Amino acid sequence: MNRRTFLSLAALSGTAGTAGLAAGCGSGTRQHHPEPPPPLDLSNPLRIPPLLDPAREPDGVRRYELIMFAGQSELLPGKPTATWGFNGSYLGPTLRASRGDQVAMTVRNALPEASTVHWHGMRLPAAMDGGPHQLIASGGQWTPSWTVDQPAATTWYHPHPHGATAKHIYRGLAGLFIVDDGLDTELPAAYGTDDIPLILQDKKLTDRGRLDGDPLKGPFGILGDRILINGTYNPRFTVTTARVRLRLLNASNARMYHLAFTDRRRFHLVGTDGGLLPAPVETDTLDLTPGERAEILVGFTPGDNVVLRSLDRGLDIAMGDLDLIRFVAGDQLAPAPALPATLPAPPPIVPPAGARVRHFTLSGRDSINGRPMDMKRIDEVVPVSAVEIWEVENSTGTSHNFHIHEVAFQVLDAADRPTGGHKDTVFTPAHTTVRLAVQFGPFSDPVEPYMYHCHLLRHEDGGMMGQFVTVVPGTENTVPRSYAGVGHAH
Repeated sequence: MNRRTFLSLAALSGTAGTAGLAAGCGSGTRQHHPEPPPPLDLSNPLRIPPLLDPAREPDGVRRYELIMFAGQSELLPGKPTATWGFNGSYLGPTLRASRGDQVAMTVRNALPEASTVHWHGMRLPAAMDGGPHQLIASGGQWTPSWTVDQPAATTWYHPHPHGATAKHIYRGLAGLFIVDDGLDTELPAAYGTDDIPLILQDKKLTDRGRLDGDPLKGPFGILGDRILINGTYNPRFTVTTARVRLRLLNASNARMYHLAFTDRRRFHLVGTDGGLLPAPVETDTLDLTPGERAEILVGFTPGDNVVLRSLDRGLDIAMGDLDLIRFVAGDQLAPAPALPATLPAPPPIVPPAGARVRHFTLSGRDSINGRPMDMKRIDEVVPVSAVEIWEVENSTGTSHNFHIHEVAFQVLDAADRPTGGHKDTVFTPAHTTVRLAVQFGPFSDPVEPYMYHCHLLRHEDGGMMGQFVTVVPGTENTVPRSYAGVGHAH
Protein backbone atom coordinates (compact mmCIF):
# COMPACT_ATOMS: atom_id res chain seq x y z
CA MET A 1 0.00 0.00 0.00
CA ASN A 2 1.59 3.30 -1.04
CA ARG A 3 1.41 6.58 0.82
CA ARG A 4 -1.28 8.00 -1.49
CA THR A 5 -3.52 5.00 -0.82
CA PHE A 6 -2.93 5.29 2.91
CA LEU A 7 -3.79 8.99 2.95
CA SER A 8 -6.98 8.44 0.93
CA LEU A 9 -8.12 5.68 3.27
CA ALA A 10 -7.24 7.82 6.27
CA ALA A 11 -9.32 10.66 4.84
CA LEU A 12 -12.23 8.27 4.38
CA SER A 13 -11.86 7.13 7.96
CA GLY A 14 -12.10 10.71 9.16
CA THR A 15 -15.65 11.00 7.83
CA ALA A 16 -16.94 7.47 8.06
CA GLY A 17 -15.39 7.03 11.47
CA THR A 18 -17.55 9.79 12.89
CA ALA A 19 -20.63 8.15 11.47
CA GLY A 20 -19.55 4.85 12.94
CA LEU A 21 -19.24 6.30 16.41
CA ALA A 22 -22.63 7.98 16.12
CA ALA A 23 -24.49 4.99 14.79
CA GLY A 24 -22.43 2.04 15.98
CA CYS A 25 -23.13 -0.55 18.59
CA GLY A 26 -23.57 0.57 22.16
CA SER A 27 -23.35 4.25 21.27
CA GLY A 28 -26.28 5.32 23.39
CA THR A 29 -28.09 6.75 20.36
CA ARG A 30 -31.67 5.90 19.55
CA GLN A 31 -31.84 2.48 17.93
CA HIS A 32 -34.43 1.17 15.46
CA HIS A 33 -34.95 -2.34 16.68
CA PRO A 34 -35.37 -4.89 13.93
CA GLU A 35 -38.13 -7.24 13.04
CA PRO A 36 -37.13 -10.93 13.22
CA PRO A 37 -34.90 -11.78 10.24
CA PRO A 38 -36.78 -13.21 7.25
CA PRO A 39 -36.22 -16.81 6.16
CA LEU A 40 -32.98 -17.19 4.21
CA ASP A 41 -32.68 -18.47 0.68
CA LEU A 42 -28.85 -18.43 0.88
CA SER A 43 -28.47 -16.89 -2.55
CA ASN A 44 -25.80 -14.18 -2.21
CA PRO A 45 -22.43 -15.16 -3.71
CA LEU A 46 -19.89 -15.73 -0.95
CA ARG A 47 -17.26 -13.03 -0.73
CA ILE A 48 -13.71 -14.43 -0.64
CA PRO A 49 -11.29 -12.13 1.22
CA PRO A 50 -8.44 -10.97 -1.02
CA LEU A 51 -5.12 -12.75 -0.58
CA LEU A 52 -2.11 -10.73 0.61
CA ASP A 53 0.87 -12.91 -0.32
CA PRO A 54 3.83 -10.61 -1.13
CA ALA A 55 6.97 -11.90 -2.80
CA ARG A 56 10.26 -11.90 -0.96
CA GLU A 57 12.17 -8.70 -1.52
CA PRO A 58 15.91 -8.68 -2.34
CA ASP A 59 16.79 -8.73 1.36
CA GLY A 60 14.71 -11.92 1.79
CA VAL A 61 11.91 -10.24 3.77
CA ARG A 62 8.20 -10.46 2.92
CA ARG A 63 6.54 -7.15 3.73
CA TYR A 64 2.84 -6.67 4.51
CA GLU A 65 0.91 -3.44 4.99
CA LEU A 66 -2.36 -3.20 6.89
CA ILE A 67 -4.42 -0.12 7.63
CA MET A 68 -7.22 -0.08 10.15
CA PHE A 69 -9.90 2.38 9.16
CA ALA A 70 -13.60 3.14 9.51
CA GLY A 71 -15.88 2.96 6.51
CA GLN A 72 -19.26 1.70 5.37
CA SER A 73 -20.43 -1.73 4.29
CA GLU A 74 -23.72 -3.26 3.20
CA LEU A 75 -24.05 -6.10 5.68
CA LEU A 76 -27.70 -6.20 4.66
CA PRO A 77 -28.33 -5.47 0.96
CA GLY A 78 -29.08 -1.81 0.29
CA LYS A 79 -28.58 -0.78 3.92
CA PRO A 80 -25.24 0.92 4.70
CA THR A 81 -23.59 0.01 7.98
CA ALA A 82 -20.76 1.87 9.71
CA THR A 83 -17.98 -0.71 10.00
CA TRP A 84 -14.25 -1.03 10.60
CA GLY A 85 -11.81 -3.09 8.55
CA PHE A 86 -8.24 -3.72 7.45
CA ASN A 87 -7.42 -2.40 3.95
CA GLY A 88 -11.14 -2.19 3.33
CA SER A 89 -14.34 -1.30 5.11
CA TYR A 90 -14.95 -4.72 6.68
CA LEU A 91 -12.71 -7.64 7.78
CA GLY A 92 -9.25 -7.82 6.21
CA PRO A 93 -7.22 -9.63 3.58
CA THR A 94 -6.05 -13.20 4.12
CA LEU A 95 -2.33 -13.05 4.85
CA ARG A 96 -0.13 -15.93 3.72
CA ALA A 97 3.43 -16.88 4.67
CA SER A 98 5.59 -20.00 4.77
CA ARG A 99 7.64 -21.56 7.51
CA GLY A 100 11.09 -19.97 7.50
CA ASP A 101 9.90 -16.64 6.06
CA GLN A 102 11.05 -13.39 7.58
CA VAL A 103 7.94 -11.23 7.72
CA ALA A 104 7.73 -7.50 8.39
CA MET A 105 4.41 -5.80 9.09
CA THR A 106 3.48 -2.15 8.82
CA VAL A 107 0.19 -1.62 10.65
CA ARG A 108 -1.27 1.88 10.38
CA ASN A 109 -4.13 3.03 12.59
CA ALA A 110 -6.54 5.44 10.89
CA LEU A 111 -9.28 4.74 13.42
CA PRO A 112 -10.52 7.47 15.75
CA GLU A 113 -9.05 5.62 18.77
CA ALA A 114 -6.11 3.45 19.75
CA SER A 115 -6.10 -0.24 18.94
CA THR A 116 -3.73 -3.19 18.57
CA VAL A 117 -3.27 -6.13 16.20
CA HIS A 118 -2.75 -9.54 17.81
CA TRP A 119 -1.49 -12.44 15.67
CA HIS A 120 -3.70 -15.14 17.18
CA GLY A 121 -2.03 -18.56 16.88
CA MET A 122 1.39 -17.26 15.86
CA ARG A 123 4.53 -18.46 17.63
CA LEU A 124 6.51 -15.26 18.06
CA PRO A 125 8.23 -13.00 20.63
CA ALA A 126 5.99 -11.23 23.13
CA ALA A 127 6.99 -7.77 21.87
CA MET A 128 5.56 -8.72 18.45
CA ASP A 129 2.41 -10.44 19.76
CA GLY A 130 0.13 -7.39 19.58
CA GLY A 131 -1.45 -7.74 23.01
CA PRO A 132 -2.94 -4.86 25.00
CA HIS A 133 0.48 -3.37 25.81
CA GLN A 134 1.33 -2.80 22.12
CA LEU A 135 -1.24 -0.04 21.59
CA ILE A 136 -1.14 1.81 18.27
CA ALA A 137 -2.32 5.38 18.76
CA SER A 138 -4.85 6.90 16.38
CA GLY A 139 -2.76 8.13 13.46
CA GLY A 140 0.19 5.98 14.50
CA GLN A 141 1.80 2.84 13.17
CA TRP A 142 3.45 -0.36 14.41
CA THR A 143 6.16 -2.34 12.63
CA PRO A 144 6.56 -5.81 14.17
CA SER A 145 8.75 -8.41 12.45
CA TRP A 146 9.60 -12.04 13.12
CA THR A 147 10.62 -15.30 11.49
CA VAL A 148 7.75 -17.71 10.90
CA ASP A 149 8.69 -20.99 12.57
CA GLN A 150 5.69 -23.23 13.12
CA PRO A 151 3.79 -26.00 11.33
CA ALA A 152 1.23 -25.26 8.64
CA ALA A 153 -1.88 -23.83 10.30
CA THR A 154 -4.85 -21.50 9.91
CA THR A 155 -4.23 -18.59 12.29
CA TRP A 156 -5.84 -15.16 12.37
CA TYR A 157 -5.34 -11.54 13.39
CA HIS A 158 -7.57 -9.17 15.33
CA PRO A 159 -7.43 -6.21 17.76
CA HIS A 160 -6.64 -6.76 21.44
CA PRO A 161 -7.01 -3.42 23.30
CA HIS A 162 -7.92 -4.11 26.92
CA GLY A 163 -11.55 -3.26 27.58
CA ALA A 164 -12.36 -2.63 23.90
CA THR A 165 -11.55 -5.88 22.06
CA ALA A 166 -15.23 -6.86 21.83
CA LYS A 167 -16.21 -3.57 20.20
CA HIS A 168 -13.32 -3.54 17.73
CA ILE A 169 -13.84 -7.10 16.52
CA TYR A 170 -17.64 -6.68 16.40
CA ARG A 171 -17.25 -3.67 14.12
CA GLY A 172 -15.31 -5.82 11.67
CA LEU A 173 -11.59 -5.96 12.46
CA ALA A 174 -10.48 -9.55 11.78
CA GLY A 175 -8.70 -11.58 9.11
CA LEU A 176 -7.12 -14.96 8.44
CA PHE A 177 -3.36 -15.64 8.42
CA ILE A 178 -2.43 -18.91 6.68
CA VAL A 179 0.91 -20.53 7.42
CA ASP A 180 2.30 -23.05 4.92
CA ASP A 181 5.14 -25.51 5.43
CA GLY A 182 5.14 -27.34 2.10
CA LEU A 183 4.18 -30.67 3.66
CA ASP A 184 0.40 -30.77 3.12
CA THR A 185 0.71 -31.46 -0.61
CA GLU A 186 -2.18 -33.95 -0.70
CA LEU A 187 -4.77 -31.42 0.47
CA PRO A 188 -6.71 -28.94 -1.70
CA ALA A 189 -4.73 -25.71 -1.95
CA ALA A 190 -6.27 -23.44 -4.63
CA TYR A 191 -7.34 -20.46 -2.53
CA GLY A 192 -10.90 -19.43 -3.30
CA THR A 193 -11.54 -22.49 -5.49
CA ASP A 194 -11.13 -25.65 -3.42
CA ASP A 195 -9.41 -24.08 -0.36
CA ILE A 196 -12.08 -21.80 1.05
CA PRO A 197 -11.93 -19.46 4.08
CA LEU A 198 -15.13 -19.26 6.13
CA ILE A 199 -15.12 -16.53 8.79
CA LEU A 200 -18.23 -17.07 10.95
CA GLN A 201 -19.79 -14.13 12.80
CA ASP A 202 -23.16 -13.36 14.31
CA LYS A 203 -24.60 -9.86 14.44
CA LYS A 204 -27.53 -7.93 15.78
CA LEU A 205 -28.71 -5.41 13.19
CA THR A 206 -31.40 -2.75 13.29
CA ASP A 207 -34.04 -2.54 10.56
CA ARG A 208 -31.82 0.13 8.98
CA GLY A 209 -28.88 -2.26 8.88
CA ARG A 210 -26.90 -0.69 11.70
CA LEU A 211 -24.94 -2.73 14.21
CA ASP A 212 -27.05 -3.13 17.33
CA GLY A 213 -26.47 -4.28 20.87
CA ASP A 214 -23.75 -3.60 23.42
CA PRO A 215 -20.76 -6.01 23.34
CA LEU A 216 -20.11 -5.38 27.04
CA LYS A 217 -23.59 -5.86 28.52
CA GLY A 218 -25.39 -8.96 29.69
CA PRO A 219 -23.80 -12.34 30.43
CA PHE A 220 -22.19 -12.68 26.98
CA GLY A 221 -22.44 -9.27 25.31
CA ILE A 222 -23.57 -10.22 21.80
CA LEU A 223 -25.45 -13.31 20.63
CA GLY A 224 -26.84 -12.19 17.29
CA ASP A 225 -29.49 -13.69 15.03
CA ARG A 226 -27.94 -12.58 11.71
CA ILE A 227 -25.03 -14.71 10.53
CA LEU A 228 -22.30 -13.41 8.26
CA ILE A 229 -19.76 -15.59 6.45
CA ASN A 230 -16.76 -13.57 5.24
CA GLY A 231 -18.99 -10.53 5.75
CA THR A 232 -21.67 -11.99 3.42
CA TYR A 233 -25.23 -12.27 4.67
CA ASN A 234 -27.39 -15.06 3.24
CA PRO A 235 -24.40 -16.64 1.40
CA ARG A 236 -24.00 -19.28 -1.28
CA PHE A 237 -20.83 -20.92 -2.58
CA THR A 238 -20.68 -22.57 -6.01
CA VAL A 239 -18.67 -25.79 -5.81
CA THR A 240 -16.50 -26.70 -8.81
CA THR A 241 -14.43 -29.58 -7.38
CA ALA A 242 -15.28 -32.99 -5.96
CA ARG A 243 -13.70 -32.17 -2.62
CA VAL A 244 -13.36 -28.82 -0.85
CA ARG A 245 -11.14 -27.77 2.04
CA LEU A 246 -12.94 -25.37 4.37
CA ARG A 247 -10.84 -23.23 6.72
CA LEU A 248 -13.31 -22.35 9.47
CA LEU A 249 -12.78 -19.48 11.91
CA ASN A 250 -15.20 -18.54 14.68
CA ALA A 251 -14.72 -14.76 14.81
CA SER A 252 -17.91 -14.15 16.80
CA ASN A 253 -17.89 -12.35 20.13
CA ALA A 254 -19.52 -15.17 22.09
CA ARG A 255 -21.52 -17.58 19.94
CA MET A 256 -20.54 -21.25 19.72
CA TYR A 257 -21.31 -23.02 16.44
CA HIS A 258 -22.39 -26.68 16.39
CA LEU A 259 -21.81 -27.35 12.71
CA ALA A 260 -23.56 -29.97 10.58
CA PHE A 261 -24.87 -30.29 7.03
CA THR A 262 -28.63 -30.52 6.54
CA ASP A 263 -28.29 -33.93 4.87
CA ARG A 264 -25.98 -35.02 7.72
CA ARG A 265 -23.26 -35.88 5.26
CA ARG A 266 -20.03 -36.88 6.86
CA PHE A 267 -16.83 -34.91 6.42
CA HIS A 268 -13.23 -35.19 7.60
CA LEU A 269 -11.57 -32.98 10.20
CA VAL A 270 -7.93 -32.55 9.13
CA GLY A 271 -6.70 -29.60 11.21
CA THR A 272 -7.29 -27.66 14.40
CA ASP A 273 -5.94 -24.35 15.72
CA GLY A 274 -2.25 -25.22 15.66
CA GLY A 275 -1.91 -27.48 12.65
CA LEU A 276 -2.90 -30.71 10.99
CA LEU A 277 -4.04 -33.89 12.72
CA PRO A 278 -2.07 -37.15 12.33
CA ALA A 279 -4.89 -38.51 10.14
CA PRO A 280 -8.31 -37.35 8.90
CA VAL A 281 -11.09 -37.85 11.46
CA GLU A 282 -14.52 -38.65 10.01
CA THR A 283 -17.50 -36.97 11.68
CA ASP A 284 -20.81 -35.29 10.93
CA THR A 285 -20.67 -32.48 13.53
CA LEU A 286 -18.08 -29.98 14.71
CA ASP A 287 -18.08 -27.48 17.57
CA LEU A 288 -16.26 -24.14 17.39
CA THR A 289 -16.15 -21.57 20.18
CA PRO A 290 -14.88 -18.02 19.59
CA GLY A 291 -11.26 -17.90 18.47
CA GLU A 292 -11.11 -21.56 17.44
CA ARG A 293 -10.26 -22.70 13.92
CA ALA A 294 -10.72 -26.00 12.09
CA GLU A 295 -9.92 -27.35 8.66
CA ILE A 296 -12.35 -29.86 7.16
CA LEU A 297 -12.58 -31.75 3.87
CA VAL A 298 -16.05 -32.07 2.37
CA GLY A 299 -16.94 -34.25 -0.61
CA PHE A 300 -19.50 -33.17 -3.22
CA THR A 301 -21.20 -34.80 -6.21
CA PRO A 302 -22.64 -33.07 -9.30
CA GLY A 303 -25.94 -31.32 -8.58
CA ASP A 304 -25.50 -31.22 -4.79
CA ASN A 305 -27.45 -28.51 -3.00
CA VAL A 306 -26.81 -28.62 0.73
CA VAL A 307 -26.75 -26.16 3.64
CA LEU A 308 -24.23 -25.94 6.46
CA ARG A 309 -26.09 -25.14 9.67
CA SER A 310 -25.38 -24.46 13.31
CA LEU A 311 -27.64 -26.72 15.36
CA ASP A 312 -29.08 -25.94 18.76
CA ARG A 313 -26.59 -27.35 21.26
CA GLY A 314 -28.76 -26.69 24.31
CA LEU A 315 -26.03 -24.45 25.72
CA ASP A 316 -26.12 -20.80 26.74
CA ILE A 317 -23.84 -19.78 23.85
CA ALA A 318 -25.19 -22.23 21.24
CA MET A 319 -28.96 -21.77 21.20
CA GLY A 320 -31.16 -22.05 18.14
CA ASP A 321 -30.85 -23.61 14.70
CA LEU A 322 -29.20 -21.23 12.24
CA ASP A 323 -28.61 -21.62 8.50
CA LEU A 324 -25.07 -20.50 7.65
CA ILE A 325 -24.24 -21.09 3.98
CA ARG A 326 -25.51 -23.05 0.97
CA PHE A 327 -23.18 -25.13 -1.21
CA VAL A 328 -24.36 -25.68 -4.78
CA ALA A 329 -22.41 -28.04 -7.05
CA GLY A 330 -22.39 -27.80 -10.83
CA ASP A 331 -23.19 -30.60 -13.25
CA GLN A 332 -19.49 -31.34 -13.69
CA LEU A 333 -16.89 -31.23 -10.94
CA ALA A 334 -13.13 -31.31 -11.28
CA PRO A 335 -11.71 -34.50 -9.76
CA ALA A 336 -10.08 -34.31 -6.35
CA PRO A 337 -7.03 -36.15 -5.02
CA ALA A 338 -7.71 -39.22 -2.91
CA LEU A 339 -8.29 -38.63 0.77
CA PRO A 340 -4.88 -39.04 2.43
CA ALA A 341 -4.59 -41.83 5.00
CA THR A 342 -2.11 -39.83 7.10
CA LEU A 343 -1.22 -36.16 7.48
CA PRO A 344 2.05 -34.35 8.33
CA ALA A 345 0.99 -33.39 11.84
CA PRO A 346 3.38 -31.71 14.27
CA PRO A 347 4.83 -33.99 16.97
CA PRO A 348 2.58 -34.70 19.97
CA ILE A 349 3.07 -32.57 23.07
CA VAL A 350 4.06 -34.86 25.93
CA PRO A 351 4.62 -33.45 29.43
CA PRO A 352 7.81 -34.76 31.04
CA ALA A 353 7.77 -36.60 34.33
CA GLY A 354 7.33 -34.09 37.12
CA ALA A 355 6.01 -31.38 34.80
CA ARG A 356 4.95 -28.17 36.51
CA VAL A 357 1.18 -28.05 37.08
CA ARG A 358 -0.61 -24.70 37.22
CA HIS A 359 -4.27 -24.32 38.11
CA PHE A 360 -6.55 -21.56 36.82
CA THR A 361 -10.10 -21.04 38.07
CA LEU A 362 -12.49 -19.08 35.86
CA SER A 363 -14.98 -17.39 38.16
CA GLY A 364 -17.87 -15.08 37.34
CA ARG A 365 -17.27 -13.06 34.20
CA ASP A 366 -14.34 -10.98 35.35
CA SER A 367 -11.58 -12.91 37.09
CA ILE A 368 -9.14 -15.80 37.00
CA ASN A 369 -8.01 -17.28 40.31
CA GLY A 370 -10.10 -14.62 42.03
CA ARG A 371 -8.28 -11.67 40.45
CA PRO A 372 -9.42 -9.48 37.56
CA MET A 373 -6.93 -8.47 34.91
CA ASP A 374 -4.35 -5.88 35.97
CA MET A 375 -2.17 -4.52 33.17
CA LYS A 376 0.62 -3.83 35.68
CA ARG A 377 0.68 -7.32 37.26
CA ILE A 378 2.62 -10.32 35.94
CA ASP A 379 0.67 -13.37 37.07
CA GLU A 380 2.93 -16.23 35.97
CA VAL A 381 6.60 -16.71 35.06
CA VAL A 382 7.41 -19.67 32.81
CA PRO A 383 10.80 -20.99 31.63
CA VAL A 384 11.24 -20.85 27.87
CA SER A 385 10.55 -24.03 25.89
CA ALA A 386 8.90 -25.65 28.92
CA VAL A 387 6.11 -28.21 28.64
CA GLU A 388 3.69 -27.78 31.54
CA ILE A 389 0.25 -29.01 32.56
CA TRP A 390 -2.34 -26.30 32.90
CA GLU A 391 -5.61 -27.16 34.61
CA VAL A 392 -8.42 -24.77 33.69
CA GLU A 393 -11.43 -25.03 35.99
CA ASN A 394 -14.71 -23.38 35.10
CA SER A 395 -16.31 -22.95 38.52
CA THR A 396 -19.30 -21.08 37.10
CA GLY A 397 -22.65 -22.21 35.76
CA THR A 398 -22.03 -20.59 32.35
CA SER A 399 -19.83 -21.46 29.39
CA HIS A 400 -16.31 -20.12 28.94
CA ASN A 401 -13.34 -20.94 26.77
CA PHE A 402 -9.62 -20.45 27.28
CA HIS A 403 -6.93 -19.07 24.96
CA ILE A 404 -3.19 -18.88 25.62
CA HIS A 405 -1.02 -16.60 23.51
CA GLU A 406 2.04 -17.93 21.62
CA VAL A 407 1.77 -21.55 22.81
CA ALA A 408 0.52 -24.78 21.32
CA PHE A 409 -1.26 -27.22 23.59
CA GLN A 410 -2.96 -30.58 23.44
CA VAL A 411 -6.03 -31.41 25.45
CA LEU A 412 -5.21 -34.20 27.92
CA ASP A 413 -8.78 -34.57 29.03
CA ALA A 414 -11.90 -32.48 28.79
CA ALA A 415 -15.61 -32.97 29.31
CA ASP A 416 -17.53 -33.25 26.05
CA ARG A 417 -14.48 -32.43 23.94
CA PRO A 418 -12.36 -34.59 21.62
CA THR A 419 -8.64 -34.82 22.29
CA GLY A 420 -5.75 -34.72 19.82
CA GLY A 421 -4.27 -32.00 17.64
CA HIS A 422 -2.42 -28.81 18.50
CA LYS A 423 -4.66 -26.03 19.75
CA ASP A 424 -4.48 -22.61 21.38
CA THR A 425 -8.15 -22.15 22.36
CA VAL A 426 -10.42 -24.68 24.08
CA PHE A 427 -14.04 -24.85 25.25
CA THR A 428 -14.47 -25.03 29.02
CA PRO A 429 -18.10 -25.95 29.81
CA ALA A 430 -19.78 -24.99 33.07
CA HIS A 431 -18.54 -26.82 36.16
CA THR A 432 -15.76 -28.71 34.39
CA THR A 433 -11.97 -28.81 34.42
CA VAL A 434 -9.88 -29.07 31.25
CA ARG A 435 -6.29 -30.32 31.49
CA LEU A 436 -3.81 -29.13 28.87
CA ALA A 437 -0.26 -30.13 27.92
CA VAL A 438 1.17 -26.69 27.08
CA GLN A 439 4.30 -26.21 24.97
CA PHE A 440 5.93 -22.79 25.35
CA GLY A 441 8.17 -21.17 22.76
CA PRO A 442 11.87 -20.26 22.92
CA PHE A 443 11.39 -16.49 23.25
CA SER A 444 12.83 -15.07 26.47
CA ASP A 445 11.59 -11.66 27.61
CA PRO A 446 11.27 -10.85 31.33
CA VAL A 447 9.43 -7.58 30.58
CA GLU A 448 6.89 -8.01 27.77
CA PRO A 449 4.06 -10.40 28.73
CA TYR A 450 1.80 -12.74 26.82
CA MET A 451 -1.88 -13.13 27.73
CA TYR A 452 -4.17 -15.99 28.71
CA HIS A 453 -7.88 -15.34 28.85
CA CYS A 454 -11.44 -16.33 28.10
CA HIS A 455 -12.08 -15.68 24.40
CA LEU A 456 -15.74 -14.82 24.98
CA LEU A 457 -14.92 -11.17 24.40
CA ARG A 458 -17.28 -9.65 26.95
CA HIS A 459 -15.51 -11.76 29.62
CA GLU A 460 -12.02 -10.92 28.31
CA ASP A 461 -12.75 -7.20 28.34
CA GLY A 462 -14.37 -7.50 31.77
CA GLY A 463 -11.19 -8.86 33.34
CA MET A 464 -11.08 -12.64 32.79
CA MET A 465 -7.48 -12.42 31.65
CA GLY A 466 -3.97 -12.80 33.05
CA GLN A 467 -0.37 -12.23 31.98
CA PHE A 468 2.76 -14.37 31.87
CA VAL A 469 6.36 -13.91 30.80
CA THR A 470 8.78 -16.55 29.51
CA VAL A 471 12.38 -16.37 30.77
CA VAL A 472 15.67 -18.24 30.80
CA PRO A 473 15.32 -21.31 33.04
CA GLY A 474 16.64 -20.68 36.53
CA THR A 475 15.86 -16.96 36.48
CA GLU A 476 12.15 -17.23 37.31
CA ASN A 477 12.56 -15.92 40.87
CA THR A 478 14.48 -12.84 39.72
CA VAL A 479 11.72 -11.51 37.47
CA PRO A 480 9.65 -8.56 38.77
CA ARG A 481 5.96 -9.34 39.09
CA SER A 482 4.97 -5.90 37.84
CA TYR A 483 4.92 -4.69 34.25
CA ALA A 484 7.48 -1.95 33.69
CA GLY A 485 7.57 -1.86 29.89
CA VAL A 486 6.31 0.83 27.62
CA GLY A 487 5.13 -1.31 24.69
CA HIS A 488 6.55 -1.33 21.20
CA ALA A 489 3.90 0.50 19.18
CA HIS A 490 3.53 4.22 18.79
